[in-house]
Formats: sequence, structure tokens, C-alpha cells
Amino acid sequence: QVQLVESGGGSVQAGGSLRLSCAASGDIRNYCMGWFRQAPGKEREGVATINAYHTQRYTDSVRGRFTISKDTAKNILYLEMNDLRPDDTATYYCAAGSAVGPCLVSSEAMDTWGKGTLVTIAS
Repeated sequence: QVQLVESGGGSVQAGGSLRLSCAASGDIRNYCMGWFRQAPGKEREGVATINAYHTQRYTDSVRGRFTISKDTAKNILYLEMNDLRPDDTATYYCAAGSAVGPCLVSSEAMDTWGKGTLVTIAS
């Protein structure tokens, strides 16, 4: 299994942008890759996933504002976040799933997790 390390978190004003990166220790081409987040006092939720064919899925609250992508030459997963809102504040986790099947925006599709990077949006 690959190991995952997130970076790029920080604190920005509402309306601003951030790009998160997730460096993988191995080849991510055939993985279902995803971003998840957990806000203080809330359960972890799926944000976006991208499969081996670069098909993207998003949770409704971020669609149109966030873009997931991957660089398979560098084994890096990205999350471009625009028009950030205070309720986007959370620790963001990168995840990878190796199982065959749909690459859903669900924790059940993932079996490897990074340690997270904190994103704070000030109003």
C-alpha cells in the first residue's frame, strides 16, 4: 500500500483559495484517490474522488468550487479550492483505495489514509 503525506493547508480569508497536495510513496495510477475532511465536532465527510481514468466525483457542497486532480508522473494528488467559506474549515485528509469498483466519495472506498492538513477559513 502507498503512504500518503498531505501539505498545503493554512489560514485564508473567506473567498480565498488554497491548493492542497498529497504526495504518495508509490504509483497511484490505478488507485481510487480522494480527499476527505473533518471539521471540529463533526464526522469525517467525503469531498472529492478521482479514479484511474481521471473521472471526478464531488460532494454537493464543493462542486464548482473545488477541483481534484492528479499528476501520475509525480504521484501527487491535488485539491484546488476556490471561493472558500468558513464552513470549509476542517482537517483535510488524502486517501487511496485499491479495491475494484466505483470510486465513490465514501470512506468505505478507501483503505489508506494520510495524517491530514488543517485548513482554516476566516470570515
